[in-house]
Amino acid sequence: MRCLVAAFGDPGHVFPAIGLARALQARGHEVIVETWPQWQQTVEEAGLRFVSAAQYQVFPPPSSGSPGAGQAAVALMPLLEEFNPDVVVNDILTVAPALAAEAYGCAWGTLIPHIYPVQYHGMPFFSIGALPPRSRLGRGFWSFTEKALGFGLERGRDDLNTQRALVGLPPTERFHGGTSPDLAMVATYPQLEYPREWPSSVHVTGPMPFETPFEDITLPPGDDPLVLVAPSTSQDPDNRLVRSALAALGGQPLRVVATTNRVRPSRPIEVPPNAVLVDWLSYSQVLPLSSLVICHGGHGTVARALAEGVPVLTCPAAGDMNETAARITWAEVGRSIRWSLTGPRSLRWAVGEILGEPVYRVRAGQIAAWHAGHDGPARGADLVETLTGGGKMSPLRIPDGLR
Repeated sequence: MRCLVAAFGDPGHVFPAIGLARALQARGHEVIVETWPQWQQTVEEAGLRFVSAAQYQVFPPPSSGSPGAGQAAVALMPLLEEFNPDVVVNDILTVAPALAAEAYGCAWGTLIPHIYPVQYHGMPFFSIGALPPRSRLGRGFWSFTEKALGFGLERGRDDLNTQRALVGLPPTERFHGGTSPDLAMVATYPQLEYPREWPSSVHVTGPMPFETPFEDITLPPGDDPLVLVAPSTSQDPDNRLVRSALAALGGQPLRVVATTNRVRPSRPIEVPPNAVLVDWLSYSQVLPLSSLVICHGGHGTVARALAEGVPVLTCPAAGDMNETAARITWAEVGRSIRWSLTGPRSLRWAVGEILGEPVYRVRAGQIAAWHAGHDGPARGADLVETLTGGGKMSPLRIPDGLR
């Protein structure tokens, strides 16, 4: 096959796309990865062909004159005509490749590198971080609010249809029109998904990890439990999480490794004797040695921690981080602190709670055992191959006894 894999440029989106692209190429398929220009070297060092993605606002206001998804899809058509793909896989945040694939007439699938975002009847809205209702009254409340959500979905569909017209596509009646109706690959753990009836086109594959190589760092000496502080690459410009965590854990019977993830501090960060602070690090080095990960709740970091059986303490800063934090609490693989309450005292208490309660490590270890037997990129490649061949695969279910 000839496959075009298009990804939004944040690491949490581009890395799973690279993971899927490598799995497809390893099977002999010809693959192009289209994403932001800063990832060209990374994509090419992974052995893949790179194409730079056009910058656009998905649904620009009509009066702004800014390019939207429709214009970006038109600009993508020459590549499709030259490459003649059998299939296009778009990231959930890249609408233009989805429109281009539909207009071109090739198979089209979507990669969702986090929790499935489509609300299920009687369940909380995605991204607000609410746990599932435990009573009939709670389910009734969320069912009542679905009408308000419907207004937003209708507005989004109208905006999408404006962009579809620019590509010569007819209006759609579907909500979530940037997600393929034929194949949606949800690259998360099934243990983090609330029970629901799954559409036949939606498949939970497991995460699709990828990591850029990086040299080993020097860890704090000793045998005390190791805590990794790994903030988001796209949030927290003031390094608040790192500062609070170092202040909380200094002097505790712990070793701490913290990274700024290349977010340059605006003022010095005080590092206690039992900690090291680095600009960047390799998860492959540090996570297998860790007893706990403190992070904002980005899905990529959480997925990597759970793959090693490491519990997670999340301090969600925005968007789907709130949802991931809720799922961590629900699955009993860690705890969450509201971003507005993220200070040294609350972090110190939560760290002690997680390290002192074995259930978090046990639950995380169950997910790690599942991960060891399930290759997310390989399953994604299976599904893409099946899509182009016209076959069907059933969604992945949570094995009995894991929750």
